[in-house]
Amino acid sequence: MEEKEYLALEHIKKLLKDNTIPPLEGELAELPLLQDIHNDLKAIRETVYAFSMGDLSPTIKVRGIIPGCLKTLQAHLRHMIWQVQMVEQGDFLQQVQFLGEFSTAFNSMVRQFDATLKTLKQKEEALTALADSLQEEVDSRNSAVEALRESESQFKYLASHDPLTGALNRRSFMDRAIIELASCINHNISCSISMMDIDHFKQFNDTYGHQAGDEVLRHIVTVISSLLRKNDFLGRYGGEEFIFYFSHVDRGTSIAIAERVREAIAGSPVKLKSGPVPITASFGVAVLQDSENPEENNDLETCIHHADIALYQAKKGGRNKVVCFSKELAEIL
Repeated sequence: MEEKEYLALEHIKKLLKDNTIPPLEGELAELPLLQDIHNDLKAIRETVYAFSMGDLSPTIKVRGIIPGCLKTLQAHLRHMIWQVQMVEQGDFLQQVQFLGEFSTAFNSMVRQFDATLKTLKQKEEALTALADSLQEEVDSRNSAVEALRESESQFKYLASHDPLTGALNRRSFMDRAIIELASCINHNISCSISMMDIDHFKQFNDTYGHQAGDEVLRHIVTVISSLLRKNDFLGRYGGEEFIFYFSHVDRGTSIAIAERVREAIAGSPVKLKSGPVPITASFGVAVLQDSENPEENNDLETCIHHADIALYQAKKGGRNKVVCFSKELAEIL
């Protein structure tokens, strides 16, 4: 073998095995066939190296069986990348057929992904349905609790208020008044109790009927409620009798408030189907901690009794008036 042929074969060997591409120099560069082999092997080396680094972008211009195989491999790998991207987007129908064991593993992995995601979706749907069911249960319980609270509030209201007029019933008025009166005594503050009776109410019922009488009671409470101060309150004592608690008032203020209520009632006829009918009421007032009668009215029962005495005097004196209890009045009666 000639030396030049030996050197050519050595150069080809280096192209195939060395880490770096040997330069084609000297007399070897003058061999056209070796130049073609050098350029082809160099292009193939560069392509294979790019593939090994994950770069599938090189354009393979060399022809032949090896470059052809590289082109086919390049096409398969690019298609596989596209298939992986499709799997990433949720397409689990992709199957790889050209990489033997890798294809089998890849296809198995895709099937497992598909099955896992379907199972997760089923569990998600089940959890969503359970969450919806729980929310409905919570909403139902909340509604029941709210309804119970409303019922409890309504029962408390009905238990403490007169169902016809909405004023406090007698028991609730007395319970509240005892507390308020005790506070006034402890703080040495005057307050008062006023009894009110609708004038000629029996005659009104006989003339217009009991339904009209009920309308009068509701009408009067509506009129009164708009006149009372924040800490004053009203109760239905029985029949056509009502009772007031006036907070932080002396004798003069108590009479003034009762007069204002009396005038409002007298100035607000009840409207019946037959037309407006005037209504009047009489008032008896008793002051607790009264500076004019310091020894009197020292408890609720006494205060109510004295207010009732004053009311009797108002009715006896012609009705539609306010009378305040005094020691002299008690002696007269």
